[in-house]
Amino acid sequence: MYGTIFNLKIKEGHDDAFLELMKETSEFPEGMIAWFLMKPDSKKDWIGVAVFDSIQSHVNNSNSPNQNESFIKMMDHLDEEPVWTDGEYVIGELA
Repeated sequence: MYGTIFNLKIKEGHDDAFLELMKETSEFPEGMIAWFLMKPDSKKDWIGVAVFDSIQSHVNNSNSPNQNESFIKMMDHLDEEPVWTDGEYVIGELA
């Protein structure tokens, strides 16, 4: 499995609008296994996680017009571009 973990600096007062935008995305791109969005208790920045079946699926999604359109909409609610950490998930389980 491959994916990315990303930190999001949400603009002041945009939490609800950002969350609604993220809920609009109901279709998984090809190869996506899961995605998560966390609003941590102890800090302001939100954290996202995306999991794909392969690096190629991740790259295909990153380069897709649909993802670009979603990214542009997302940036309306962020102070700066997300900080991305891409890599291979080496262990994990789902209950």
